[in-house]
Amino acid sequence: MSRTMTAAEREDFLAQPHIGVLSVASDGDRPPLTVPVWYAYQPGGNLTFFTGTQGRTARKTALLERAGRLSFCVQSPEPPYRYVTVEGTVVGADRSPSAEDVAAIAGRYLPEDVARGVAEEETGNASGTFVLFTVRPDRWLSADFG
Repeated sequence: MSRTMTAAEREDFLAQPHIGVLSVASDGDRPPLTVPVWYAYQPGGNLTFFTGTQGRTARKTALLERAGRLSFCVQSPEPPYRYVTVEGTVVGADRSPSAEDVAAIAGRYLPEDVARGVAEEETGNASGTFVLFTVRPDRWLSADFG
């Protein structure tokens, strides 16, 4: 049996460094694009994540900018199973994020020195490799099977 998380439980869970799964409306007759991403979240604030602007990731960026809204799910793959889904509105798309902004997200998943190296390499690239998206949470879904 599951229960809905309280607001505090939901926000604490989302603030942990899980992998998020982004889903955004697609173009044409294709189903929604759904991909894993690294993200950052501070309780009570907005959700942030970055995408690329080249190759396969360029489609994700274009779809996010066109749709302006998304669903974002974070789950715990081990018992007790829990998940939080955010339905939100894109309120920012920074095409020139600072190395500090990128390192703040990458540093949740990589050692600090590696995260800093990735951030400096990618943000120093003249082709503008990353777009930092900011999403305002509009609706929440959650479950705790514990």
